[in-house]
Amino acid sequence: MVFRFVHTADIHLDSPLRSLAMRNATLAELVGDASRQAFVAIVDLCLTERVHALVIAGDLYDGDQTSMKTARFLASQMARLHQAGIRVYMIRGNHDAMSRITKQLILPDTVTTFGGRCQSLIQPGDGIDVAFHGLSFASPKASESLLPKYAAPQEGAANIGIMHTSLAGSPGHDVYAPCSVADLHGQGFDYWALGHIHVRQVYSGASTLVMPGIPQGRDINEAGEKSVTLVTVRDDRSVEIEERLTSVAQFERVSLDLTGVSEWSEAISRIRAGLEQSREGARSRYLVARLRLVGTSALSWSLMRDRDLAVAEAEQAAEQVGDTWVEKLELHLSASAVGDLESVADPTLELAQSMRANAGSEAFRSEAREFVLKTIADLPPDARGFAGKDEAGLERFLDDVLAGSVDLVTARLKAGATR
Repeated sequence: MVFRFVHTADIHLDSPLRSLAMRNATLAELVGDASRQAFVAIVDLCLTERVHALVIAGDLYDGDQTSMKTARFLASQMARLHQAGIRVYMIRGNHDAMSRITKQLILPDTVTTFGGRCQSLIQPGDGIDVAFHGLSFASPKASESLLPKYAAPQEGAANIGIMHTSLAGSPGHDVYAPCSVADLHGQGFDYWALGHIHVRQVYSGASTLVMPGIPQGRDINEAGEKSVTLVTVRDDRSVEIEERLTSVAQFERVSLDLTGVSEWSEAISRIRAGLEQSREGARSRYLVARLRLVGTSALSWSLMRDRDLAVAEAEQAAEQVGDTWVEKLELHLSASAVGDLESVADPTLELAQSMRANAGSEAFRSEAREFVLKTIADLPPDARGFAGKDEAGLERFLDDVLAGSVDLVTARLKAGATR
């Protein structure tokens, strides 16, 4: 006999997408609703597979939310599980600790939210008892390991630990309840249902450790298919896991080489072919692509000057492909060494070299840095991340802006001169 459950984490219901909304309101609406659709897919999976439980390892919500629409949606989905006799075991992560909904929402008695002290609850299964051990964040910060607070394994039961943790640390994620994989293996549990890091990770050993990742990506930094884990615990306490797709919208970086392309129509044709190929490889309903045009092409100046036209044509190509969106167009093209220049002594390129030298000077860079920092200080807190999250990110932002500005001026001068 077996005990089966679905393990997910980091759902971030109704996560705000302000930066995306500024670029494309329709796309923002699509992706903004995708977290709900992914959660519906998770509940559907539980019902279809007739599992015994759903485990949510933190960050069901996304911070200080007050929307009762979110609360009503969640209550309706929990009611579906309740009616099917499927229990829910969940802990609060760092984002949940900030959410007002966490404290106000009344859920069915089949939903267990573990508190700030470790609890151990046993659910009888078909031939095997399963002990769930959970501990929630009491506040948005947890700088020390929570593992010492977990109880010892229950004798005669399969033991499932639920923890929201950054493990030993991960790029792009703050440190929360840090602990090592080796320490988790040494706890004596059969399965660790982890959460916090948005990339799927599986660690085999004395026990099975799974970080399922976010079930629905929210931007290009959470690219690729997203999923949850279907877990089967057998009566000998052996564990089997299966990855199941849940993402509705799938972000992907699509790089296209335009080397040798000299006609605008050919460039658009390659963009369309690249989108078609990516669409075929994506299993999620929608594809959200960031296009990156690379290579050496005589079109480099024209594409840079008429970037808005290139974006419009790329968006039209995506519409023709179907269920596909272009989130952004990046140009990383260089001009042809031969044939793109009328002579070696090209005044436009000489001017570009002079501008690039000035832009690279420390005095100019210092002024640009001060301007960006002043701009950041004048913006609301949720809009300040455009120039990076730290000093290194700010310097990379300045590199891109200064180089891109010179290229844009050069493109306009060069393309204008050839009209």
